[in-house]
Amino acid sequence: MDKLSDKETLRYSRHLLLKEVGLEGQLALKSATVAVVGAGGLGSPALLYLAAAGIGSLILIDDDAVELSNLQRQVLYKVNHLGQSKVAAAGKVLASLNNQIHIVTHSKKLDDENCAELLSNADVVLDCSDNFTTRYAVNRYCLANKTRLIAGAAIATSGQLMGFDFTQTQSPCYGCIFPKTSEAPAINCSNAGVISPLLGIVGSMQAQLTLNFLLGHVEGSAFITFDALSLKQQHFKVVKDLNCKECGG
Repeated sequence: MDKLSDKETLRYSRHLLLKEVGLEGQLALKSATVAVVGAGGLGSPALLYLAAAGIGSLILIDDDAVELSNLQRQVLYKVNHLGQSKVAAAGKVLASLNNQIHIVTHSKKLDDENCAELLSNADVVLDCSDNFTTRYAVNRYCLANKTRLIAGAAIATSGQLMGFDFTQTQSPCYGCIFPKTSEAPAINCSNAGVISPLLGIVGSMQAQLTLNFLLGHVEGSAFITFDALSLKQQHFKVVKDLNCKECGG
């Protein structure tokens, strides 16, 4: 993909004005494939901005249907989507936003068995899921295949953003920060609640970090926390855990 069409040039004109993006950068976004695991509270804003930004191919993976309680925070969906498959509804919304990108949908629950099938073409994977089983499966796949992983989380009024650059051999992994234990609590939005704009903030940060990776504006891994009430953000340096059971330290 060595050029933009006239429509794409107009559509992405604000990107083309930026020295941090420009024509070369926009072409890099156009040629990229990004997979988003989970099309809910985090996946909704992430997908909207990735589609708007011109990511050439988006892979959506989620096995849920749209419910009324989702509409408090999952901004991809409307009342008329109730009962529909999330990825089917999301695919339609994203195509109406940008009909110049390729969208692939999988109404499946991702696990260790189908990771390779669903994620094999991705340059970057966004973990927007809400359970540890999926998170560890995505982490293992990206680690084994040296695929950059951007994980987000939001519960109650606290959010987290984690970026793992597995193209670098010394990158820590999700398991280094959150070691897997049999006592891991099953805490999620459905039983702990979450303030709705927080999902938009963290999901948008996941989209921005994706662009940063693809445009070459960031190297290494990142761990950022965000407090919705104080609006305070903290950055932490993360290193490999020598005892990590996921990456071997």
